[in-house]
Amino acid sequence: MKFVDEALMRVQAGHGGRGCASFRREKFVPFGGPDGGDGGLGGSVYLRAQQGINTLADFRIQRTFKARSGEAGSSNDCTGAGGEDLYVSVPVGTTVIDDETSEQLGDLLAAGDTVLVARGGKGGWGNTRFKSSTNRAPRKSMPGLPGEKRLLRLEMRVIADVGLLGLPNAGKSTLIRAVSAARPKVADYPFTTLHPNLGVVSVGIGRSFVMADIPGLIEGAAEGAGLGIRFLKHLMRTRVLLHLVDIAPPDPDADPVKDARAIVKELKAFSAELGERERWLVLNKIDLLPPKEAEARCREIVRRLRFKGPVFQVSGATGAGTRELCEALMRRLEELGAVAAPEEPEAPEAP
Repeated sequence: MKFVDEALMRVQAGHGGRGCASFRREKFVPFGGPDGGDGGLGGSVYLRAQQGINTLADFRIQRTFKARSGEAGSSNDCTGAGGEDLYVSVPVGTTVIDDETSEQLGDLLAAGDTVLVARGGKGGWGNTRFKSSTNRAPRKSMPGLPGEKRLLRLEMRVIADVGLLGLPNAGKSTLIRAVSAARPKVADYPFTTLHPNLGVVSVGIGRSFVMADIPGLIEGAAEGAGLGIRFLKHLMRTRVLLHLVDIAPPDPDADPVKDARAIVKELKAFSAELGERERWLVLNKIDLLPPKEAEARCREIVRRLRFKGPVFQVSGATGAGTRELCEALMRRLEELGAVAAPEEPEAPEAP
């Protein structure tokens, strides 16, 4: 199924039922008085995160969701039946925004997380509510209140512990194939990755983390160049960034240091928080150069970048250095706290 990470949807909560205006009619009971019941509550609309849904594509087909309205009240002080609440399943990691006010209504980070997006209307009062010592036969009843309606913007952001970033053809997809069971497309031309890919990296029994591969960035991505900010936002939930640098680019005029600085500039332009996120430097494709030349080029890149964080030399194609990288990432994530679970518990049934 095509990956879709943004969608618009309209939600309409149910209207409250109308109150009833009636009077008690019973043999031998004169002047029985009012006995009209209230209308039922309208159904509300909820969004609930569900494991196993990986795209918002379905909301490109069905865009309107309506809950049932409450039923009208009836005689004998009977309140109308309430409308059934509507639960709409969305992917884990979905951010819900009111498109008209830009208010964030919820951030569904785990399976079972639920957010109320449209509240059902209250039922109208029946004439029993209006009786008093001075008004013993009220003929007044109230209509139900309308349910809320909203235009929502859904944004799906992948939930991962580690995010890969770099230029197109830096080797991100090859690396995630080497360390996990994910199988993104790999080819010798730019932008082979068109949507984020997730892979679970296992480093031992009960020790694993989730890695995200996003499409390659180019200069001007924060302003929308290339695939732009559409996928930069997927790095916001990660806790460690792996900045992949191709030490042997096919273009002899390319400068890996200049390209690496351009990527950092785009991160900071997109989000100051993302620009300060912990970032490791991964010098990739060491298999394309003789060992001594690869070592010398790596030292030169680190020196020119003045990079102070962790640095790893790897080859996604041969797997060289990837084991050490994954073990170091696992230790760091354990220091930072619990890692994102590869599998989430099933969502509870709707009430």
